[in-house]
Amino acid sequence: MILKIETSTDDMTPALRDDTEHASRLAVRIRHARLVRGLTLHALAEKVGCSVSALSKIENRKANPSITMLHKLCSALGLNMSALFADGDDDSSVVLRAKSRPTISTDHKGHTIQLQKLVPSRPGNLLQGNLHIIEPGAYSEKSLEHEGEEMGYVLEGVLELTIDGKTHLVHQGDSFFFRSESEHSYGNPSSSKTATKVLWVNTPPTF
Repeated sequence: MILKIETSTDDMTPALRDDTEHASRLAVRIRHARLVRGLTLHALAEKVGCSVSALSKIENRKANPSITMLHKLCSALGLNMSALFADGDDDSSVVLRAKSRPTISTDHKGHTIQLQKLVPSRPGNLLQGNLHIIEPGAYSEKSLEHEGEEMGYVLEGVLELTIDGKTHLVHQGDSFFFRSESEHSYGNPSSSKTATKVLWVNTPPTF
């Protein structure tokens, strides 16, 4: 399963294929979560800091939220991103096959970041693991802050990791750890000629 999400500086872009199964599932799950929590469009929009119109477009599949906007929505709704993209994982499954891992693919200014899910989305999970594949010049765009801890191991390439305004270059074979409450963002320097691959684990699940 591959879901492509276009990112932009205003956290929104027009939906490229708003009739797709995955876009429909995302919109329905966001709306369902909002209604279950008794929130109006206006109340949720205030929580995430966006306009009612923007939120309405997301729920009606007229626009795709960016990774940053999805994270804000999930935090406000008490969800994590994997729950939004869950595709009926078998609770008895131990192995996620490489060719069938659910993938979130974002595109920012022509550069792609893929998040391949390594841990099945199940209620009660305490950790989350993804394989991040970051093209040269691709960045997470905006800093994130949320509860928890994160660690990663660079499998290939170099990762530019910024924590609380300080940038670190993390090379192949290096690992990193930080508290998720710290402002953080990451990317692959445009001067790099190869994609960066990072095994990234965080707890509790947020993506």
